[in-house]
Amino acid sequence: MERWVLYAFASMVFAGVTAVIAKQGLVGITGELGLSLRTVFVFFFVLVFAALAVSPSEIRSLQKENFLWLGLSGVTTTLSWIFYYKALKVGDVATVALIDKGSVVVAIFLAWLVLKETISIRMLLGAALIVAGLVIIARK
Repeated sequence: MERWVLYAFASMVFAGVTAVIAKQGLVGITGELGLSLRTVFVFFFVLVFAALAVSPSEIRSLQKENFLWLGLSGVTTTLSWIFYYKALKVGDVATVALIDKGSVVVAIFLAWLVLKETISIRMLLGAALIVAGLVIIARK
């Protein structure tokens, strides 16, 4: 198995654990405060990770395009987190997390549109199953 696949599975596990831990952390506080506090921790941990894993020469190689695209990614991540925490505060973790994973369908479409990635029949079928699952979940 390729290393990136292992990384993707690790991300999946941590994202699932995160949803439950975050719901517990929101007890007695607003989703906005919870998100803000969580983001402080994320910022700190990512800085420590960068200090250990990123070489100074790599930092010097950054270009305007990196700042543009990663800055836009930061904006969309922020918006995603804001709405995720608003949903998580009042909704069931399982339902919110499943609906959030519908982002896979958005990512597949944008990968095809923007990055010109090839989308196979297998991926389209998987995306259709995700959409069908979202419809079932949303009707509760």
